[in-house]
Amino acid sequence: MFNDNPLYVQEDHRRFISQETGNLYIAKVEPSDVGNYTCFITNKEAQRSVHGPPTPLMQRTDGVMGEYEPKIEVRFPETIQAAKDSSVKLECFALGNPVPEISWRRLDGSPLPGKIKYSKSQAILEIPNFQQEDEGFYECIAGNLRGRNLAKGQLIFYAPPEWEQKIQNTYLSIYDSLFWECKASGKPNPWYTWLKNGERLNPEERIQIENGTLIIMMLNVSDSGVYQCAAENKYQIIYANAELRVLASAPDFSKNPIKKYSVIQVGGNVAIECKPVAFPRAAISWKRGMESLRQNKRVFILEDGSLKIYNVTKSDAASYTCIATNQFGTAKSTGSLIVKERTVITIPPSKMDVTVGESIVLPCQVSHDPSIEVVFVWSFNGDVIDLKKGVAHFERIGGESTGDLMIRNIQLNHSGKYLCTVQTTLESLSAAADIIVRGPPGPPEDVRVEHISNTTSQISWRPGPDNNSPIQIFTIQTRTPFSVGWQAVATVPEILNGKTYNATVVGLSPWVEYEFRVVAGNSIGIGEPSKPSELLRTKASVPVMAPVNINGGGGSRSELIITWEPIPEELQNGEGFGYIIMFRPVGSTTWTKERVESVESSRFVYRNESIMTLSPFEVKVGVYNDKGEGPLSTVSIVYSGEDEPQLAPRGTSVQSFSASEMEVSWNAIAWNRNTGRVLGYEVLYWTDDSKESMIGKIRVSGNVTTKNITGLKANTIYFASVRAYNTAGTGPSSPPVNVTTKKSPPSQPPANIAWKLTNSKLCLNWEHVKTMENESEVLGYKILYRQNRQSKTHILETNNTSAELLVPFEEDYLIEIRTVSDGGDGSSSEEIRIPKMSSLSSRGVQVLEPSTYFLSIVIVIFSCFAIHPLIR
Repeated sequence: MFNDNPLYVQEDHRRFISQETGNLYIAKVEPSDVGNYTCFITNKEAQRSVHGPPTPLMQRTDGVMGEYEPKIEVRFPETIQAAKDSSVKLECFALGNPVPEISWRRLDGSPLPGKIKYSKSQAILEIPNFQQEDEGFYECIAGNLRGRNLAKGQLIFYAPPEWEQKIQNTYLSIYDSLFWECKASGKPNPWYTWLKNGERLNPEERIQIENGTLIIMMLNVSDSGVYQCAAENKYQIIYANAELRVLASAPDFSKNPIKKYSVIQVGGNVAIECKPVAFPRAAISWKRGMESLRQNKRVFILEDGSLKIYNVTKSDAASYTCIATNQFGTAKSTGSLIVKERTVITIPPSKMDVTVGESIVLPCQVSHDPSIEVVFVWSFNGDVIDLKKGVAHFERIGGESTGDLMIRNIQLNHSGKYLCTVQTTLESLSAAADIIVRGPPGPPEDVRVEHISNTTSQISWRPGPDNNSPIQIFTIQTRTPFSVGWQAVATVPEILNGKTYNATVVGLSPWVEYEFRVVAGNSIGIGEPSKPSELLRTKASVPVMAPVNINGGGGSRSELIITWEPIPEELQNGEGFGYIIMFRPVGSTTWTKERVESVESSRFVYRNESIMTLSPFEVKVGVYNDKGEGPLSTVSIVYSGEDEPQLAPRGTSVQSFSASEMEVSWNAIAWNRNTGRVLGYEVLYWTDDSKESMIGKIRVSGNVTTKNITGLKANTIYFASVRAYNTAGTGPSSPPVNVTTKKSPPSQPPANIAWKLTNSKLCLNWEHVKTMENESEVLGYKILYRQNRQSKTHILETNNTSAELLVPFEEDYLIEIRTVSDGGDGSSSEEIRIPKMSSLSSRGVQVLEPSTYFLSIVIVIFSCFAIHPLIR
C-alpha cells in the first residue's frame, strides 16, 4: 500500500509484485514513486491479513540515472514439476531504462498453448489445466533500446494414478475360475499390488498375479473375501475394492420357477426357461407329463437348460417339468403349455382408386381363437389413427372380429398407405393397402399478363397439382369493375388443353381495368381458380357504340330537348368521352352540330327564339373520345317545346256519393296552337279546416272529363278545381266548387238474426239498426251469401228487416248482413254458417247473437216474415 492510500498499488509495465518473493519491483523509479510502502500478506483459507512496517523510498539528489540494458530481477526456476490439470504460473520481471518489454516463447519452436493467460505487464505467464503436451522449455525475454536479457526453465509433467478400469463385486460357484483386471493411468506409469482382506496376496499354485490381472483357478469357499487392487507411482497410491463370494448350494427354483402358463399359437416357436439357482451349475432334464422328454427335430434342450419347441401343434399342449441336479441335491419345477389357434387376416384391405367426396370402406377381417381378444389399429402413412377421439372422416365399423375402417367424404389429403394391424397377446400381424384419391385439379399458379392491347391480352400460367388425375383443360376468366363476378372469356387458341400454359384473350373492351384468373379441369371436375393477376387497363380506342333510345320533346317555347340512353363506362373506350348532338328541322338540309363533354349526360337542351312550338326536328346522337369520333345513331323525330295551356276548363261541378268519395266533372277545352295543346287535366281538391288542411292532386290524360275521388273524410266540406296540362306545364285553374261528403255509415251491425230452413227456402229476420246523430240513416240492408270463403259471393238487397232466399242447400252456406246508407255500407254482422239440409234432423229456428255462430236451437212458431223466438 502506498502512503496509507486505501487502494493497493496497481501493477503495470513499471511495477510488479512477485507472489514468489513477496517483493515489489519498480523497473524505472519516477519522482511520483517517492513515499512509504507497506506490505500486506493474506491467508485466503483463514481469511486473515497482516502487514509489515512502512518502508520509505527516497530519491537521491547526487545524480541522474542514465539508460541501461534490462536486468531480470525475478526469474522462474530452471526445473518445475507440474501436476496434471494444475495451473502453472511463471514469473519474469526486469529493471531497466527505458522500461523493458517482456515476451515469452518455447525453445523447441512450437507455439505457446492457446489457453495461456498473461498478467497486465506480461510479467506472469499462466498455463491453466496443465497437460502432457504443455511440458518443455520456456523462455522469458526482457528487452529495451539498450539490449536484452533472457531467463529460461523446464516444465516437467507428472500425473498421479487414475483408474481406467476397476474390479467389481463378483459371485461365482465353487470350482469356477476368477478373472479380475484393473487398469490405471499416470506418469510415471503405476505398478500394481493385490490384497485380500487387507493382506498382500502372493502368487501360488491356483493364484496367478501379473500387473493388474488376478486369476484364481478352481475356486473354493475359502477364497471368498474382500480384495483390493492398488495402483502406485512416486506421487500417489490408489485402491479399487471388490468382494468375491464363492457359492455352493443345491438347485433351487424358489426365486425363478418355471413359468406357470406359456401360451403359444399353432405353428409358432416357444422357449420355456429353466434357470434354477445352483452352485455348481445343475444338470437339466425335462418331463412331459409323467414321461421323460426326448429331443427330436422339433424339441430341443438348449445349453442354458431351456426347452425349445419349434412349429408347435395342438398335441404339444401339456404340463412340462424341469429337473435340476448337482452334487448337493435335486429340485423340480412344473409349468403348462397352452396352444391357441393362429390369428389370420381373412379379408385384408385392398388397393382402391376413388374420387374426392366419396365414402369408402377398407376391410380388415380376421379369424382367431375364440379365447383370444383381438385389437385393431389403423395407421395412415405411418401415423396411428386415434379413432377414440372422433377423428374427422374416419370411423371404425363392424363387430369384434371385424376392424373395417370407413372413410366418409374422402379428401385429397387422404391419399396414401393404410395399414391394418391386428394385435393379440400372442402376436401382431398387419396388412396394408394404397388408396389413391383423385379430385379436380388444384389452382393454377403464377398467372401473369405478358402483353395487353385495346382488345386483347396475352396470359401465361403454371399448372397446379393435378390431384392424381391429369389436367385436360384450362379456362381463363376475367373480372372488371362493371361485371357481375367472374366470367369466361374467348381465347386463341379456342380450346386450352392440359399442356397449354399461355393464350391470347380476345374480345376485351378498350380502356377497361381487367384482372384474370385461370381454372383447370380434369375428368373429375373443375378445380379451384388461381389467384387473380394484377389489375391492368386495356389501351384506349375510338368508341364503337352509338347511343340508343333517342327521344326528347317537351320543355318551354323556343326549346328543343333531346334525350338518349347513356353509353356505359365500360364501352366509352377511353378518356375525354362525350356526345355529339346533330339536329335539323324536318325538310331542312343543314345539320346543327353540338358537343356534350360530360360522360354522364343523357340530355341536351337547345334554345333559340326562332324555334316554333311543336316543330318536328330530325335528331341523331353520336359519341367521341380523345382517340376520335365514333358512330352516330339512327335519325329520330323530336318535337320542340310548347306553351302551357292558356284556358281554364268550364262547367266544373262536384257531387258526393258517400261519406268517403265524391265525383268532379268539367267540360273539355277546345284548343289550338294559339291556346296551347291539352294532354289531360289535373284535379285539385282541399278542405278549409283550419286545424287540418288537406290538399290532393290527381291527373287524368286525354279527353276524360270526370274523376271519382275516394278516401275522403265523412261530413266534411271539400273544394275542387280543374286545370289543363301539357309538356310545358299546367294552365289556369277553374273557379273552385264545393260539396259536403255524406255522414258516416251506421257503425252498429244488424243484431238478433234468426233463420228458418225449409227444403231449399231460407227465411231470415233481424232487428232494425238505429243510427247515431253523426251517422247516415239506414236506407236498407245487403245480404251476402256464399258456399265457402273461396267461392263467389252473391248479394241480395232489401228495404225490410227480413228476407227469403231460395238456395240449394247441398253444402253449408256462409251468410252476413250489413246496413246500406247514403254514407255507404255499414258494419257487417259476423258470418253465420247455415248447415246443409242432411245435417238437420228436423226443421228448426236458430237465433244468433253477433258474437257467436250458434247459441242454441229453439222451438218457435213462425211464418217466413214473422219469426218469434220463444223463451228458452
